[in-house]
Amino acid sequence: MSTQAKFDHSRLEIVSPAECLRLLQSVPLGRLVYTYGGLPAVRLVNFVLDDDTIVFSTGTGDKFRAAERGDVVAFETDDVDGERHLGWTVTAIGHLSVVSPEEAAEFRRTLPLHSWLPMDDARLVRLGIESIHGRRLVPWGQRPRSGSSHRR
Repeated sequence: MSTQAKFDHSRLEIVSPAECLRLLQSVPLGRLVYTYGGLPAVRLVNFVLDDDTIVFSTGTGDKFRAAERGDVVAFETDDVDGERHLGWTVTAIGHLSVVSPEEAAEFRRTLPLHSWLPMDDARLVRLGIESIHGRRLVPWGQRPRSGSSHRR
C-alpha cells in the first residue's frame, strides 16, 4: 500500500513527523532560534538527536541562560542541493532545559556528542520537541501542476 504525497499551497511536499525526526538525525548542524535581549537570535549548533530530544553542548552564555529559563525556542535544520533545486527543511519547537550533571555524564558516555568549539565550562542543553514540521522540495516532475487545488 503506497501513501500519496501531500503538498502545501507552495507545492512543497509535507514531511511526516516520523520522517522529520529521521531527517533531523541525518545532519550534524542546526540553527537554534531563541530570544536574546528581547530580539530574535539565531545560532548554529552541532547536536545529536536522542529519541525526540535535541541535545547540544554550550558555554554559560545566552543559550545556556535561555535553557535555565525554560524558554520556548525553534530549531531548524536542512539539506539543500542548490544546483538541482532539491532539498528539505525541518523545524522543531519546544522548551529548552539544562541537562543535570549526572545525566550529562551519561549522555557523554552513550551519545556521539562532541562540541565543535573549545569550551572551558561546557554544559549540555536539551530541547524537548513538542512540535515538528518539515517540507521537501521534490523534483519538478513530482510536484503538483500549477492548476491544481494546492494553489492559493
